[in-house]
Amino acid sequence: MTIETATLPEDMNEQQIQQTLVKLDELKQQLSKVIVGQHQVIDQVLIALLAQGHCLLEGVPGLAKTLLISTLAKTMDLDFNRVQFTPDLMPSDIIGTEILETDHASGDRFFKFQQGPVFTQILLADEINRTPPKTQSALLEAMQERSISFAGKHYELPKPFFVLATQNPVEQAGTYSLPEAQLDRFLLFVRVAYPNFDEELEILKRTTGSVNANVEPVISQQDILLLQAVTRAVNISEPLMSYAASLVQGSRPQSSSISEVEQYVSWGAGPRASQALVLCAKAHAILRGEFSVTMQDIQAVARPVLRHRLVLNFQAEAQRISSDDIIQVLLDNTSQPEAALS
Repeated sequence: MTIETATLPEDMNEQQIQQTLVKLDELKQQLSKVIVGQHQVIDQVLIALLAQGHCLLEGVPGLAKTLLISTLAKTMDLDFNRVQFTPDLMPSDIIGTEILETDHASGDRFFKFQQGPVFTQILLADEINRTPPKTQSALLEAMQERSISFAGKHYELPKPFFVLATQNPVEQAGTYSLPEAQLDRFLLFVRVAYPNFDEELEILKRTTGSVNANVEPVISQQDILLLQAVTRAVNISEPLMSYAASLVQGSRPQSSSISEVEQYVSWGAGPRASQALVLCAKAHAILRGEFSVTMQDIQAVARPVLRHRLVLNFQAEAQRISSDDIIQVLLDNTSQPEAALS
């Protein structure tokens, strides 16, 4: 890695940066003690963390989504809370509520804000689409502003603040589709697939015996804040930034010249998608051990960045056209920078 290629803040010591980057590999090694396979999913979750964004994981029950997140929390020396989303969950169960207390010395009664589980550094929102939209929306301000407003008072959330949510496919019974406004607050939408045969066999060996893996914390709060600052300092050229903007512009049927977009997309991705593409590409470069973004970095994160930001129409649904299909069309038809082709 050549740190000289990046414009790093002056207070960052190069040796400290290198030592901290090594801890990412140590973190993956700790995760591998418990999680079998799912390397791409792990990388995408780490990309969201490095880029200071939130991550939504979708997959059928039993694919270790919750286990992955809880194990990740154990590898970090951070506060961790879990909320199991259910149909009867209320917004106050997430952000907190006021309780009436009595001053034993004076006898005066007063209201005191009791913080909810959102006041943490890593929040696992488990099966977030099994609760009604009113409760889902309680996370909106926390995710976007990293703060809470309650009864006219403002409460800052700890740093870093990282929401990892899981959801079951929306076709399953008892699920509620997340509102588009809340989906857009997630930096990445990660799909968790079934394990292959060898991975499933290894899962059986690990989980049906008497040996339990011991996961140790390897990254501190200061390490994460440093890595997030380093990620922001990664280089990206003007042509590659234009390429990222072109991908997002091309997803909008109002301005796109791609026939599939005009035919199947109702609403394309907004400017937040462009920001996410660039930041996630920088984080992807960090995971590769580089300090300069390539076109491959942008393409590698395009699907998890864009798939939840495209609203397809009924015609796409009838022909079983998915967001990932449209993203592939965008990648195939967006002009690439000449420097990247040479």
